[in-house]
Order: sequence, then structure tokens, then C-alpha cells
Amino acid sequence: MKTLKVGDKVPAFTVNNQDGDAVSLSDFKGKKLVVFFYPKANTPGCTAEACNLRDNYKELQNKGFELLGVSADSEKKQTNFKNKYSFPFDLLADEDKVVINAFGVWGEKKFMGRVYDGIHRKTFVVNQEGIVELVIDKVKTKDHASQLLESY
Repeated sequence: MKTLKVGDKVPAFTVNNQDGDAVSLSDFKGKKLVVFFYPKANTPGCTAEACNLRDNYKELQNKGFELLGVSADSEKKQTNFKNKYSFPFDLLADEDKVVINAFGVWGEKKFMGRVYDGIHRKTFVVNQEGIVELVIDKVKTKDHASQLLESY
């Protein structure tokens, strides 16, 4: 599986958000879109990352960014996660890994000596034309917004 790189065109996708509403890449044409992938809703690292983006949401919006969080969690889990922490952005319930595979973030992971397949924590900035403009491979969960803001 090939991870998208800077300069790659993002394949079109449509996946339901936490409310069961269809969200498509085309919904964001003409906008800068931050797509952040996280392994699992309501886990410590993912919560820290999403809360950091929430806390800096206004500043990110001022730079013209729209945000989308993506994991393979169910709509119900994403709804709980969003409501619990009052996230102002949609979370995609990508159970069929449509967006996850489009961006190439599913793959082998190692944790505490165990090898398994899962979502790699990565963030992509997609420009107004649907082209990847920035990839953050080493996400700082507690300081993720500044990684985005410093790049622009």
C-alpha cells in the first residue's frame, strides 16, 4: 500500500461522519483540508491530539483550514468521542477503510513487541485543488496544531 505524498492527487471519497451523513472530498473543493488519521477514538493519544486541534480550532480556521478526523471506529463510537470532547469538526466513521486506504495509512504496526495491522497516525493537508500539500508523519499529539500552523 502506497501512502500519499506531497504533490499526489487525493482520490475522491465519500464516507459517513459521526451522524451518518455522507462527507465527500468534493465538499471541500476550494478549501484547505486537514485530514488527520488516528488509531482509535477515546484512547489517550488520540484524545490528546483531537483536543489540541479543538483548542486551536479558531486559529486553524483563521488560516483557512477545515478539519476532518478519520479512524475505523463506528459512527456510534465517533459520536461519543465528538460529544464527550465537544469537537467542532466532523469525525469520519471509516469502518470499510475507504479513506484510510485512499491515503495509504493502514499497515503493519509494532507495539510492545506485538506486530499487527492498524492505522498509522498521520496528518495530511489537502489544498483547494485536492492535491496533498503537506504530510506530517511524526504527529505530536499534545502539540499538533502548532505543527500545522508553523507550516503556513
